[in-house]
Amino acid sequence: MKLSIASGKGGTGKTLVSTSLAASLYSLGDGRIAIADCDVEEPNSHLFFPDRTLLEKESCQVAVPVIDEELCTHCGKCSEVCAYHALAVLPGTVLIFPELCHGCGACSIICPEKAISEGSRSIGEIFHARSGGMDIVWGELALGEARTTPLIKAVKQRAQGDTVIVDCPPGTSCSMVESVRGSDFCLLVTEPTPFGLYDLDIALKVLDKMKIPQAVLVNKSGVGDRKLYHYLEEKKIPLLMEIPLDRKIAEIYSQGEIFVLRMPEWKERFVELANRIEEMIACCRSL
Repeated sequence: MKLSIASGKGGTGKTLVSTSLAASLYSLGDGRIAIADCDVEEPNSHLFFPDRTLLEKESCQVAVPVIDEELCTHCGKCSEVCAYHALAVLPGTVLIFPELCHGCGACSIICPEKAISEGSRSIGEIFHARSGGMDIVWGELALGEARTTPLIKAVKQRAQGDTVIVDCPPGTSCSMVESVRGSDFCLLVTEPTPFGLYDLDIALKVLDKMKIPQAVLVNKSGVGDRKLYHYLEEKKIPLLMEIPLDRKIAEIYSQGEIFVLRMPEWKERFVELANRIEEMIACCRSL
């Protein structure tokens, strides 16, 4: 099962849910559990496993064009075909803007002189660690880089297990879309506030377009109003769990600990959550 934990906005508790769910399932000793932290701009899932052992670190490489100035006639066809304006042909030279390049290879295909070859550059690093028998994979985007999707793809490819929990970046941009792509199910974490409802609505529309089964977990319940619950009832969206706004949970989390390890009564609730999600996945596949 590949389960993505996402939300329309930041600060809803995706990492709290991801780490708690992983720890609860791991305690059962039933199958191999992995966490893929795809919030590559500020990953933090691994921080909740202080006993982790780093197994591997590697660079994430992306393709960039390399110009052979001896063959180049500066015809300008490469810059014309580039949808991202990563090349600019000037009299006597070609300027390359690697941060804009998406590595599609169109410039090398269209070049009549075959003056463009493919090089590579690093956009960040991928880390693979293990805590007990649990795999933790995360990416760290290099400073100043704008493209997150190649690094997110690499993180997802390296996270292998019977159950893979994908901790997604906030929002509904390309980063979130790439993170949830290929998931069997997406659990959206939200909060009962106007901002939470607004962003949840957008996230649900994205998942509908991607045809990914989804349900909702409400974190910090007890604050805000009832509009979120009325919305879920009206749209017939399953509400699988509520986590209250609890000072003890907040204190444990702020100390960098997984709260279900200090409040074990919650382990059963997260295991039941996973069981309900598996049932929903099976139901969707049978349709």
